[in-house]
Amino acid sequence: MQADAVNCELELLNFLKSPPEQVTTSPRASSSRYSYKASLIGAAHEFELTDNGLSWQAGNKSGRWPYTDISAIRLSYRPVSMQSRRFRADVESDGQRIAILSTTWQTVTLMSPQDREYRDFITELHARMAQSGSKAALIRGVGPWTYAAGVAVLALVGIAIAGLLLRAMLTGAYIGGLFLIGFAALFTWQIGGFVVRNRPGEYTFSDLPKSLLP
Repeated sequence: MQADAVNCELELLNFLKSPPEQVTTSPRASSSRYSYKASLIGAAHEFELTDNGLSWQAGNKSGRWPYTDISAIRLSYRPVSMQSRRFRADVESDGQRIAILSTTWQTVTLMSPQDREYRDFITELHARMAQSGSKAALIRGVGPWTYAAGVAVLALVGIAIAGLLLRAMLTGAYIGGLFLIGFAALFTWQIGGFVVRNRPGEYTFSDLPKSLLP
């Protein structure tokens, strides 16, 4: 009995002297994979950054583009009625183009943003392309004609609202004037944001446009 008690005491002392177990935490989610659903019907569009290039699958189409074969990337801001904060990257290679969106369809009435995942993936894609010595064209915003059309619409609507507001003030239609002011504020917030963010131009691998990333 005494021997058993001594052995128990020794085991207890050894246990107390042993270093505590290291607590392991799961690593941060990888930025080399990204997926989104462009619609409720159909499979998700999946992308992966591999050592050999950008691997992608969209429906029944798939491919793997070496980073040096990617000819252009266009970053833009593309809000829609279901999601006013949506960003898009168009990637081109050998005459083909794939679109990567920052939102995904969840339900019939819900389009969910994936801001952090999208930003991390796009940033990592640029980093790998730069590392491979890519000479791709890096384009920001929409095309010049689309941008010019947006500016023209914004200017025309602004002139029209200003004229209606002046008329409302002269005729004493103050409620109508307040409505016009509210409409103008909403229109400027939506269309104005599109115009400001999507100014055409170019960028570099070391200076990605923050206004075109969530």
